[in-house]
Amino acid sequence: MANAASGMAVDDNCKLRFLELKAKRIHRSIVFKIEKQEVVVEKLGDPNESYDDFMASFPSDECRYAVYDFDYITSENCQKSKIFFIAWSPDTSKVRMKMVYASSKDRFKRELDGIQFELQATDPSEMSLDIVKARAL
Repeated sequence: MANAASGMAVDDNCKLRFLELKAKRIHRSIVFKIEKQEVVVEKLGDPNESYDDFMASFPSDECRYAVYDFDYITSENCQKSKIFFIAWSPDTSKVRMKMVYASSKDRFKRELDGIQFELQATDPSEMSLDIVKARAL
């Protein structure tokens, strides 16, 4: 099902893996990439994956989308979780790639029902654990 504006399709596996992350919590994160005019799953993060492991999943010179299930404890000592959507678009990636990812992002995000926060990052400091914590709390 391609979008007329961006010409981008979303592989059903993307939605299935996201539902597993959201409902069953069998993945900590999912990294997506655009391949042959379709958004596909590139990497699934283990439930015990650290945020540093997740950050290492992003190539330094290519765009990606990702979701991360962030667990935290509230000031009332309650265990909570928030799902973040991250649009990774490093300055060193090709202009055409940045344009394709930017024009496809909103449609792809709509396919993933349950995202609570969005981050857009051009370098790792813009999606550091401190920023994620600050947004979640």
